[in-house]
Amino acid sequence: GPIGRVARQTAVITIMAMGMTMVMVSGGIDLSVGSMMALAGVAGAFVLSGGTPTVVGIVTSIAAGAVCGLANGAAITTLRIPPFIVTLGAMGIYRGIALLVTDGKAVVGLPTKFGYLAEGNLLGLIPVPLLIVVAVALAIHFLLSRTRLGRYCYAIGSNVEAARYAGVRVSRCQVIFYLIMGALAGLAGAIESARLVTGQPTAGEGYELRVIAAVVIGGGSLSGGQGTVIGTIIGALIMGVLANGANLLGISSFAQQIVIGAVIVLAVTFDEFQRRRLETAGS
Repeated sequence: GPIGRVARQTAVITIMAMGMTMVMVSGGIDLSVGSMMALAGVAGAFVLSGGTPTVVGIVTSIAAGAVCGLANGAAITTLRIPPFIVTLGAMGIYRGIALLVTDGKAVVGLPTKFGYLAEGNLLGLIPVPLLIVVAVALAIHFLLSRTRLGRYCYAIGSNVEAARYAGVRVSRCQVIFYLIMGALAGLAGAIESARLVTGQPTAGEGYELRVIAAVVIGGGSLSGGQGTVIGTIIGALIMGVLANGANLLGISSFAQQIVIGAVIVLAVTFDEFQRRRLETAGS
């Protein structure tokens, strides 16, 4: 049905947006998510085309994404360079590696049952990607709202110096956030590969925009300290419904990009206005 269709279409974005929520709450950002997704998808596809069990392919994708995320986090914390710049560079590097190892061609010859990850239904009812989204959402929600790491995440995003003075091991926490982001991008890459039953080095182009948009629409702030899993899910759903509605109305995908871009700017503007109102009310 239509719900299943929207769930499948938005699963990849929503899963990555969960990781992005955590990264953005901590005051960071990751522009390399689409490239990490492609590289991880290609890595998993390579392994699968060699005839390994499906699970090995999925685990490979998650691991490849996690390694990229770890590299992002390590570069940001050790070089003390803004995450925007590090992940902008990483975006090019990971995409370049994915294109280089595949020579720009899709990785084919994957087992058909790998497609179950994207197109399958559990008990003939619930789309598998939807189950994964729910599992990831619950895990990240638990992490942010019920654990010390989650509390530190908001503390770092609100005031990094105060967090340092309070004894939070900021660098270590940041590396963990980017690592989780990478692992989730890897999982998303596996789902995307399963959807096409090929490893596409060009997968996920422009996805960083959608992922960040989902977080921002859901009340996440680009300056950190704000954001929730529930909000991000609503943000991703709004985007999915917009895209689906636009397709049904026959609005071109080019126009949809314009709308997404405008929505990001509007959401951030709204966020800024609210903050200024609060600040004037506070002072």
